[in-house]
Amino acid sequence: MIPRYTRPEMGRIWTVENKYKKWLDVELAACEAWSEIGEIPKTALKAIREKARFDIVRIDEIEKTVKHDVIAFLTSVAESVGPESRYIHKGLTSSDIVDTALSLLMREAAEMIGTDLRELTDVLKRQAFHYKDTPCMGRSHGVHAEPMTFGLKFALWYEDMKRNARRMKEAKDVISVGKLSGAVGTFSNIPPAVEEKVCKKLGLRPEPVATQVIQRDRHAEYLTNLALVAASAEKIAVEVRHLQRTEVLEAEEPFDAGQKGSSAMPHKRNPVGCENISGLARVVRANAMAALEDIALWHERDISHSSVERLIVADSCILVDYMLARLKDILAGLLVYPERMKENMAKSHGLYNSQRVLLALTGKGLTREEAYAIVQRNAMKSWKEGKDFRKLLMGDKEVKKFLTPGMIARIFDLKHYFGNVDYIFTRVFGKDRP
Repeated sequence: MIPRYTRPEMGRIWTVENKYKKWLDVELAACEAWSEIGEIPKTALKAIREKARFDIVRIDEIEKTVKHDVIAFLTSVAESVGPESRYIHKGLTSSDIVDTALSLLMREAAEMIGTDLRELTDVLKRQAFHYKDTPCMGRSHGVHAEPMTFGLKFALWYEDMKRNARRMKEAKDVISVGKLSGAVGTFSNIPPAVEEKVCKKLGLRPEPVATQVIQRDRHAEYLTNLALVAASAEKIAVEVRHLQRTEVLEAEEPFDAGQKGSSAMPHKRNPVGCENISGLARVVRANAMAALEDIALWHERDISHSSVERLIVADSCILVDYMLARLKDILAGLLVYPERMKENMAKSHGLYNSQRVLLALTGKGLTREEAYAIVQRNAMKSWKEGKDFRKLLMGDKEVKKFLTPGMIARIFDLKHYFGNVDYIFTRVFGKDRP
């Protein structure tokens, strides 16, 4: 059975009902703050607390006439409260409510993505240690370079996701601000004390200086950090896709019982999950660009950013949550083929030892240019004729002047490449083990 990857909790954060709930939370906190400084009677505050409700259907109905969502919301709340509703939204502008509530939503989503990252790093650490000593070919430009271990790939991804976890903490921090300073941020009809009290109640910091809105570089930083998380997920997905190619087939996505890869070709087992992740990363990156475009607004505020944010913020949070959960399942159940890795290593006839031979020859007194020419000549012959590189070297008259068969054998010892794997793992994981 294919699991559902998106947490229901992430979806609920971005429902219309929860948005209005956060709006109401901000309005009620403002009423409480006004009451604390003696500007709203305690009896009125009690009535507001007890009666304040909203009706989504009614809000939609009102908005058809007034063409303003916050006014429609306030009208619906006022209908539930009665005369005391005159104290609601006292001294505020729409963006005071919308922006502060959006910060609450984005903070909540960042915490959930932080949980996703912790769960993914647990899987990456476990797989890194499981495959720490599994030899595989390292590639550059898609071409055999030098041997490494499969566990190092997971260690690298683990380190990537640690940085992403830090970025999401920073994103949560940068967006954890509120703003209740009125039409152009001058506190013309509301004292700064109300803003300070409201932000404290909601666990936010006051925006030090605002216009009518919280400044959009904060939102752009948040969306850009989400794009970096998505790009890291895509980086892993692309590697799995390459490894699953028929010609490589060193690893592949889990393939569930009853799953089918193609409507036409029953043999197909395709990396559809990773392809899905690669595609969604493009959307999250595009959303980050839109967030950057939202930074420059006319004077103290226009509304060009609003329509964009209604799409990109929720979509990016939901998509990244989905991508991380799906990637976690793929990597936890990844099918890995160490024997195929050995077979693939053998396909380059030992050529991956060329640097070791080069260094051995320069160590015997040859210039780098002289040594390079000798090694490259034998390497090209090995590649073109499909001959064993080591045997060619042992039969080369120039090589034999400097290197004995025993020396060459030691050069070709695979264990040499893995001598510092433990060091790298200690640098990444410390003494921590899964």
